[in-house]
Amino acid sequence: MNHFDLLRGLHIIAVIAWMSGMMYLPRLYAYHTETAPPGSEFDKNFLVWERKLLKIIINPAMIIVWVLGIGLILYHVYAVGEGWGFLLQPWMIVKLAAVLFISGWHGFLAGSYKKFLAGQRPKSAKFWRATNELPFLAAVVAVLAVTLQFGQR
Repeated sequence: MNHFDLLRGLHIIAVIAWMSGMMYLPRLYAYHTETAPPGSEFDKNFLVWERKLLKIIINPAMIIVWVLGIGLILYHVYAVGEGWGFLLQPWMIVKLAAVLFISGWHGFLAGSYKKFLAGQRPKSAKFWRATNELPFLAAVVAVLAVTLQFGQR
């Protein structure tokens, strides 16, 4: 069995799970902001849905993505023998920047959930709809960076 292909395949599956949750949560926030006054029964329902999405899908998927991604880096460094220098290739810098952006956005979404929990509406429904696709766009950049490996030495 080719361990690299298995590791890469599991990494891609985890990214798909992470991105699906990261794209759905802002949509829930938009509906929550528009339709559920703080303290209402509908507000409580949204809080349950958002918490489950974060705790059951998004957070575990992100952890798996990071663990497998680090595993892929270690594979390149040690099994392939590329050394740590491959992290400085332009395509890898772009990919890592996209992953850091998505991780930061994840933190922002989790922090926003805490504000909803406190009865606040941190942003408008228009904001949530406008930013809904940001993780997907960053994922597109990351995938193209890896598949094209531009600037490779």
